[in-house]
Amino acid sequence: QAAWSLKTRALTEMVYVDEIDMDQEGIAEMILDENAIAQVARPGTSLKLPGTSQGGGPSPAVRPVTQSGRPITGFVRPSTQSGRPSTMEQAIRTPRTALTARPLTSASGGYVRLGTASMLTNPDGPFINLSRLNFAKYSQKPKLAKALFEYIFHHENDVKNALDLAALATEHAQFKDWWWKVQIGKCYYRLGLYREAEKQFKSALKQQDMVDTILYLAKVYLRLDQPVTALNLFKQGLDRFPGEVTLICGIARIYEEMNNISSAAEYYKDVLKQDNTHVEAIACIGSNHFYSDQPEIALRFYRRLLQMGVYNCQLFNNLGLCCFYAQQYDMTLSSFERALFLAENEEETADVWYNLGHVAVGIGDLTLAYQCFKLTLVNKNDYAEAYNNLAVLEMRKGQIEQARALLQTASSLAPHMYEPHFNFAILSEKVGDLQRSYMAAQKSEEAFPGHVDTQQLIKQLKEHFAML
Repeated sequence: QAAWSLKTRALTEMVYVDEIDMDQEGIAEMILDENAIAQVARPGTSLKLPGTSQGGGPSPAVRPVTQSGRPITGFVRPSTQSGRPSTMEQAIRTPRTALTARPLTSASGGYVRLGTASMLTNPDGPFINLSRLNFAKYSQKPKLAKALFEYIFHHENDVKNALDLAALATEHAQFKDWWWKVQIGKCYYRLGLYREAEKQFKSALKQQDMVDTILYLAKVYLRLDQPVTALNLFKQGLDRFPGEVTLICGIARIYEEMNNISSAAEYYKDVLKQDNTHVEAIACIGSNHFYSDQPEIALRFYRRLLQMGVYNCQLFNNLGLCCFYAQQYDMTLSSFERALFLAENEEETADVWYNLGHVAVGIGDLTLAYQCFKLTLVNKNDYAEAYNNLAVLEMRKGQIEQARALLQTASSLAPHMYEPHFNFAILSEKVGDLQRSYMAAQKSEEAFPGHVDTQQLIKQLKEHFAML
């Protein structure tokens, strides 16, 4: 599903306003649990702590990040929600959208069933009544068993029965059929038994070298938070299948999730050498150029997508932003107008109005900016960036209480963003509430340790407290 959306960073600085403690039982449980992973990962080896990457990823001041701490990618892809919120409170606050690290409710809850109503034998009953099937009989008919497995697994989403059938069929094949081993591995993966799935996929790879099996095994390693192992697996796969696009793309995705954007861009370029119509690679390289202050080059990549026939809201939104930052003002508003026309839901409409607000700030029309950010919240009332920017505009008008309320809303909706915390700290310091200012500044530093203005503010506040 091609859906990429560049959210430019919020009106960040307030210059717009004014120039393990565990018991024995717990330790025993961890030792016996095969799926348990180390509590603290080594730097550059974990997807849960992407900020520890040694590749020097972009800072939140330049490129917006998701709640799990990863930079927003140029392309929305399935199964990128593995970096789930760490606490239940965070999970409840997280908006349920594909653009954020949303909490998944269960192992199979995220899988969509295909609608095949035309296959029904009669209007009231199912196509196949699984409870009456004799799996032992069908497992001895290899061709029929494979078709039946596909139906149970993909259409009915009944992993338990699918696993029973696969186990009987692989036993009938005397454990020599690699296809059944892959299917058992898929069932184990869906059930959350990742180590068992790993064994099945490895066994299948020994019998038959297949790109699909490598991809499934890499998914297992990513779910176990072992990106370095997945990278090595992909690179070994490339030795056996040189130039395979899906493997190169898999490496690029992992580097991107680990904040190593420069390496990811190199691999996306390798993807384009093999397949120059690869939408994901073009979108991600374009996004990377945009956030590297090269909107003209990003514009070329997005125009390429337009020439290929990609025609949706996100693309015109990105074209509008690139035109604005490349100072091609004649195309900016027409691109955003087209994006609004093509928006399929309120979330997409909110993104476009938010970016139009940025354009208005850029040309100095603060009244238009205010209206755009208000329209953003009309379409999506949990848009934290819009609350933050409205607060800055309110502060310019001298509405201090209004600004404070908006900033508190923004920081509660998106605790991972540093801008609302920093702005609230500046605002509190201006009105003399030093205690709140210090607490907000600490939260800002926690969200973005490298923010110089936050560090200077904390230093000033400490000097104030020392004098008191």
